[in-house]
Amino acid sequence: MLPPLITKQLVTILGEERLLLRSEDLQYYGLDRTTIWQANPCAVVLPGSIKEVQQIVLLAKEHNLAIVPSGGRTGLSGGAVAKDGEIVIALDRLNKIREFNPLDRTVTVGAGMITENLQNFAVEQGLFYPVDFASTGSSQIGGNIATNAGGINVIRYGMTRQWVAGLTVVTGAGDILELNRGLMKNNTGYDFRHLFIGSEGTLGLICEATIQLTRAPEETAVMVLGINDFPTVLDVLQTFTSKIDLTAFEFFSQLALDKVVAHQGHAVPFETKTPFYALLEFETKGDEVLELAMSLFEHCVEQGWVLDGVVSQSLSQASALWKLREDISETLWEFQPYKNDISVRVSRMPDFLDEVNKLVEQRYPDFEIVWYGHIGDGNLHLNILRPVHLSNDDFVAQCGAVSNEVGQLVAKYEGSVSAEHGVGLLKKDYLHYSRSASEISLMRAVKAVFDPNGILNPGKLISAKQD
Repeated sequence: MLPPLITKQLVTILGEERLLLRSEDLQYYGLDRTTIWQANPCAVVLPGSIKEVQQIVLLAKEHNLAIVPSGGRTGLSGGAVAKDGEIVIALDRLNKIREFNPLDRTVTVGAGMITENLQNFAVEQGLFYPVDFASTGSSQIGGNIATNAGGINVIRYGMTRQWVAGLTVVTGAGDILELNRGLMKNNTGYDFRHLFIGSEGTLGLICEATIQLTRAPEETAVMVLGINDFPTVLDVLQTFTSKIDLTAFEFFSQLALDKVVAHQGHAVPFETKTPFYALLEFETKGDEVLELAMSLFEHCVEQGWVLDGVVSQSLSQASALWKLREDISETLWEFQPYKNDISVRVSRMPDFLDEVNKLVEQRYPDFEIVWYGHIGDGNLHLNILRPVHLSNDDFVAQCGAVSNEVGQLVAKYEGSVSAEHGVGLLKKDYLHYSRSASEISLMRAVKAVFDPNGILNPGKLISAKQD
């Protein structure tokens, strides 16, 4: 329960209608897309300005109240879960475009702006915002930045970090910081902007961002190729990237395709069934690029790497082929998957996947395992589907034990336990497989500087004190 004094002060800051206390609101704003925890915030607040955010943080600091920042709540690691009586600060109302500069090709937006709305605005200006993933229709820019979101275009355009030219944040100490102010060059010491990108709301609340846009891509073509085995996927990747600048190189297994076709009603790309599929996208820039792509396809067939394939002949066909990959995550939610979001260097992926496959076959003999991911940037999504006879608690316990073993393999191959989804609650216990004890100690020290009372997203990413 929120103390009456705090309730009164929050109403003074926000107005009564922006303080939500009903059970259904607490449930709605208290969870992300993970299904492991129960929502239990004490209140939800909807500030309409950076100043109001600052006032709420200062109030929480004064009374030692924990805060959970909330964006679109599309996260997959429990980073936006409020389970211990926290105040949820939902940034939905900070969703406006404050400034657009066509010469700089930058746009300054509130953290609550829906990612797809930013993409559409860029298109209207004849420009392009390249960060793209399945939840762009509901995720928010602030959350994207807080988790350094990746997606399907990373091989060509990089992660969210590459597109953040400036930030306005409210720290856990209640300070408003304007970081970098959209500058292309700013060599004046520590760039705190990059500390907040990927910090998962543990250092401050991202309230506003200046986003760099780029030129719109040329017309693109999409290929889907049926591939004989996983090591061969890397041969195909190397063959194409040696000659063509790809905008995407994705992969998924036959089981992933089967699930999408069965549950979404999509058509299969071709009749041949193959263990793995690769989806490639590239700018055509004239017939010569398409002809080169076809010659590379023929080379891959001659080598026995590719068993079948299709190339889009229209925008609608390209969109239909993309749906085979993009709709996997949504399709799998019905099966309450336990998700591992892991990465290693591309060159080490075949050996890594082989070891992980052997591990999961041994430890999950009766479980369905669905593989897909962003092979072009070394990111694998390992999804373990919950058997109907297992309770959620038993399923999570079994998966958590194997995640430790997966983490050991990640450490062996010098990879990451979280490629793009963040650490949150779900992967905090596995952080040491990717970060040294010295790094984690420094992370705690950084948090103490920006959030001295430890009120921001407590329990996420790192513990405030060494366990």
